[in-house]
Amino acid sequence: MALPLLQIALDDTVLENALSTAKAVADGVDIIEAGTILCVSEGVRTVSLLRSLYKDKIIVCDLKVADAGDVLARKAFGAGASYMTVICAAPIATMVAARQVADDNGGEIQIELFGSWTFDDARQWLDNGIRQAIYHRGRDAERSGVSWSSEDLDKMKRLSDLGIELSVTGGIKPQDIHLFKDINVKAFIAGRSIARAADPLQACNEFKEKFREYFKA
Repeated sequence: MALPLLQIALDDTVLENALSTAKAVADGVDIIEAGTILCVSEGVRTVSLLRSLYKDKIIVCDLKVADAGDVLARKAFGAGASYMTVICAAPIATMVAARQVADDNGGEIQIELFGSWTFDDARQWLDNGIRQAIYHRGRDAERSGVSWSSEDLDKMKRLSDLGIELSVTGGIKPQDIHLFKDINVKAFIAGRSIARAADPLQACNEFKEKFREYFKA
C-alpha cells in the first residue's frame, strides 16, 4: 500500500488569498486544487496561474461538472489541469466525453461522490476508463456534526477493492487519519485544517507523519 498523497483545497473567494495559501504550503503538498468556490469566484484562470507557478505539481480543477463534459474539460485541461472533477449524478455520456478530453491531454477525471450512487455505477465508471473517485463529507454535513461512520468506511473499502482510486475529503484533520488505515487511499484532501493553521507547512508535516504511521509504502 503506497503512502497517500496530500492535497490542499483552495476554496477562497479571492484569488490573492488562494495564491498566498498555495505559496505557504507548496513544499508540503503533492496536489493543489482550485476548489469549486475559487473557480466560481475567479474562473478557470486560477488553474492557469497555479500551473505556471507549480509546474511539477498535480493540479485539480474542481468544477463538479454535471453537463457539457467535453466543453468544460477542454477549459480545465487547456488551462493545465491534471485532474477535473465530475459529479456522480452526471450522465455517463458526460463522464465519457470529459474522460476523452482528459485522455487527449494526459489527464484524468475524478468522480465526486455526493448524494446517491451505487456500486454498479462505480463498475460502470471503471468500464468506461474512469479510475478515480472522491469520497466527500460535504461542508454542510460536517458543520451539522455529521462524522465519519463505519458505513462510510465500509463503502470506501468496497470501492477501493473494486479498483477505484479513492481520495477522501471533508474536514480532514491529522487525528482522523487512523480511521482510514485499512483503506487504500490515493490522497487526503484538506483545506481549512491546513490553510487556517498557525503554521500551514507544519500542518502539512503533521499529515505526512500520520501517513507514515498508518500506511506502509
